[in-house]
Amino acid sequence: MPSTTTVAPLLRRARVGVALLFLTNGALFANILPRYPEIKRTLGLDAAAYGLAIAAFPAGAIVAGLAAAVLIRRFGSAKVAVIGTIITSLGLLAAGIAPSALFFALGLFLGGASDAITDVGQNAHSLRVQRGYGRSIINSFHAIWSIGAVLGGSMAAVAIAIALPLGIHLAISAVVFCIVALIALRLCLPGRDDVTEEDAVADGPEIRDAVRRGISGRTVFVMVALVLISIAGAVVEDAGMSWATLYLSASLDAPAVLAATGYIALVGAQFIGRLAGDRFVDRFGQRAVARAGGLLIFVGMGLALMFPTVPGTILGFATAGFGSATLIPAAMQAADALPGLRHGAGLTIVSWLLRLGFLLSPPFVGFIADNAGLRWGLLVVPVAGLVAMVFAGVLDRRRAPGLITTAAEKEKDHGS
Repeated sequence: MPSTTTVAPLLRRARVGVALLFLTNGALFANILPRYPEIKRTLGLDAAAYGLAIAAFPAGAIVAGLAAAVLIRRFGSAKVAVIGTIITSLGLLAAGIAPSALFFALGLFLGGASDAITDVGQNAHSLRVQRGYGRSIINSFHAIWSIGAVLGGSMAAVAIAIALPLGIHLAISAVVFCIVALIALRLCLPGRDDVTEEDAVADGPEIRDAVRRGISGRTVFVMVALVLISIAGAVVEDAGMSWATLYLSASLDAPAVLAATGYIALVGAQFIGRLAGDRFVDRFGQRAVARAGGLLIFVGMGLALMFPTVPGTILGFATAGFGSATLIPAAMQAADALPGLRHGAGLTIVSWLLRLGFLLSPPFVGFIADNAGLRWGLLVVPVAGLVAMVFAGVLDRRRAPGLITTAAEKEKDHGS
């Protein structure tokens, strides 16, 4: 083991590099989100067609997601994350200047496919840096992703305010954040990742092998519950990404600049929740924190929809963002510690299936919006909060559970 003196500077540089990757990943997609209503009007899409078109982004992520493991093992996580970032920026630019709904969806599909690969790459490299630090730092990277989302949303709001054409706006975003990603690559750890059975990202065959070994009915139930908790978090995030700006502008007649703050409020509050989340979990346990988060989502967004006003709706999205901050991380942590599964299999299954929330939510909300109004479609948010409260019972209720790092520790923890 190299001494702290020789390793620390390299790790500090790499931590900055990974942080820049997360910042860029959050900012790129957030730059196009507040301009979705403009694209919808330009292409003449109804709510159902719009919902189907934006579902192309998570569809691309589902199609390409499992390819990330092979690419990372061959080229290294940092290079894969940066190349994925560049392709994502080009896909979103293509979607923004698309002349038809088909090309809009194709651009989003390309962006979603490369974003899924980027997401795995940057998380894999963050875990590599974390192993060097010898303590948990991954939550700080996800908080920085939220900062990037707020930054991207703010850039879009400014572009709307000064009437900057969409193509120019997204081209600027692509150039700026591709440069940032290339700078990040120079800061990240060199060489390929060291892949071991303990650290490898589980791919399809690994999941099938885990299932063939046989798992208990209790483990299956817990896995389903964790998937539902993670999908609940995904539904809340998608409501902010796909519908907040449109609902505020079209249903509540908010000015375009103010309408963009709905999504910003959600991800900003989510960022605060992620910063405080570890402290809350250590004090109260995952179960209590998830139930409280579900209650905040249910009450906050429920009241906003019951009494629709622009300030109340923005506050409702912010409350939902704060409540959802720890749901997906909690589900992933619990899945990774499930007994009877090979290391990484539970985490991969939850990560894979939670994307169904991002895939199915937009067309479902769009269908309801076309038939009953977007206000009714957004009831999926308080329902997601209710789902989180109901199934939070499978999460750890103990305070300060600590990090579980080996399969033996996982078995011991679940047996205690």
